[in-house]
Amino acid sequence: MYAKWIQSYRDLPVLMNQWCNVVRWEKSTRPFLRTSEFLWQEGHTAHASFEEAQEETMRMLDVYKEFAENVLAIPVITGRKSEKEKFAGAYATYTMEAMMQDGKALQLGTSHNMADNFAKGYDIQYLSKEGKLEYCNTTSWGSSTRMIGGLIMVHGDDRGLVLPPKVAPIQAVILPVAQHKPGVLEKAQELYKELQADCIRVKVDSSDQSPGWKFNQWEMKGVPLRIEIGPRDIEKDQVVVVRRDTLEKQFLPMAGLNRAIKDMLNDIQRGLYEKAYKLRESRTVDAHNFEELNEGVQNGFVRAMWCKETECELAIKEKTGGATTRCIPFEQKELGTICAHCGKKAKALTYFAKAY
Repeated sequence: MYAKWIQSYRDLPVLMNQWCNVVRWEKSTRPFLRTSEFLWQEGHTAHASFEEAQEETMRMLDVYKEFAENVLAIPVITGRKSEKEKFAGAYATYTMEAMMQDGKALQLGTSHNMADNFAKGYDIQYLSKEGKLEYCNTTSWGSSTRMIGGLIMVHGDDRGLVLPPKVAPIQAVILPVAQHKPGVLEKAQELYKELQADCIRVKVDSSDQSPGWKFNQWEMKGVPLRIEIGPRDIEKDQVVVVRRDTLEKQFLPMAGLNRAIKDMLNDIQRGLYEKAYKLRESRTVDAHNFEELNEGVQNGFVRAMWCKETECELAIKEKTGGATTRCIPFEQKELGTICAHCGKKAKALTYFAKAY
């Protein structure tokens, strides 16, 4: 379609975004991470110059990074994929990599600069200002429900989901205790209206299940805050608030509750990111030789100098039992002058890890 839509430089840039379901015949599936059918978001753009395409490629990588870190509370490392790991036919592939709680990496999103490679294959040309036919420079970028898998694996625990407040469909659940007693349900509904009016996503669970059942149910669903209110709490003009991330219980006065709830939600969001960041840093090591590299990738991420040769990359994967180059980070530092594996002249600091 781009070959039909684009005729002149006046038609550029073309920026297309879509949400769609994709089917792949996966032999070995894993929920959320690698499924036969999944929902993904992807974009395809066309530009007059390589520089414009590169700018768009990096802009979208930044969009994904901002979403991962500020909304999902998942710290990521951004960088460029190796020649072997990049998207086939692309000039360059840029990625963001996250560490799961078991130390393995998960690729959360990619952004590709295709240069004019795909335009030549699909004959996407435009008439330039100078009256010459030129090939467009294109990009492609995308993310999928794999992000949900990453969210579960980064923050979840043995009790179930732990959802960051910014992405939680329900940020606080109100549980009336001894709800059959006069005034309890009415007070719960009053709190619900006050919190909802202050743009807090809240729900009242007035089902006939026992309090213990409800506690476990909402913990499993990962709701950031649980607000308990019973006859004694009403007498004392207070509520009991339990955080999902730390399971810490607090008694809060009803006066000023909205502000306190918002502060706690912000603190949970911040705390989940910091916890994930500290885990990643504690399981990331620098390697100066293959022995250190091999030991490090069994437990987490490894930073090491690398020659950028595919033959060396394949040998590392075989010898380590599956570790791959995750990315060549934008933030470079020199750990030495030779490749940690083969001893040849090093060309870049690179992250290595086993991955999903």
